[in-house]
Amino acid sequence: MASSFDATRVSVVDHPLVQHKLSLLRDKQTGCKQFRELVRELARLETYEATRDLPLEPVRIETPIAPMEAAHLAGRTPAVIPILRAGLGMLEGVLDLIPDALVGHLGMERDEVTHEPREYYAKLPRDIAERTCLVVDPMLATGGSAEAALSYLRAQGARDIRFLSIVAAPEGLSRVLEGDADVRVFACAIDECLNENAYIVPGLGDAGDRIFGTL
Repeated sequence: MASSFDATRVSVVDHPLVQHKLSLLRDKQTGCKQFRELVRELARLETYEATRDLPLEPVRIETPIAPMEAAHLAGRTPAVIPILRAGLGMLEGVLDLIPDALVGHLGMERDEVTHEPREYYAKLPRDIAERTCLVVDPMLATGGSAEAALSYLRAQGARDIRFLSIVAAPEGLSRVLEGDADVRVFACAIDECLNENAYIVPGLGDAGDRIFGTL
């Protein structure tokens, strides 16, 4: 039975360039170097859409021709938080667009007793509550790690959280959106389902292994 989710909080970035790069990313013949480059490029394009509504404030500047009123981002710059390890592949793509963004790191693992995801490493900006948080992870499969990561960030005071994945499964979207009433999710594609091994179908394989060459 197909999973349902709140589509009003999901944005699919389906620009032609995204679709082209995603097809190359999915191809099993794509090598590690190109795969890594494509993940960075897709993260960059996705960040453009995920930050479309960031607030602006007026600022007076002078061009070589005349003074004018222009616009700067208002408030504090966003923070980008990759979920280790695959999320690191998207980090530089976000920083290409927001080079002064602060960077946090969040590692998730399965607890041996409860069998639920928990953080094993966390280093976040101290003022995370005052910043838009761009949480990045190429794959949103079961949604377990993503849900736990969002819960941890909420407990640290994060308010504006945007989750960026490249490929998402309906099951993962349903779990994340039900677990967090305010998160917004951005993806380059929503695939069919998960298989019996919790891999996204058709997916692109294990993103972490393909990024870091640990197949």
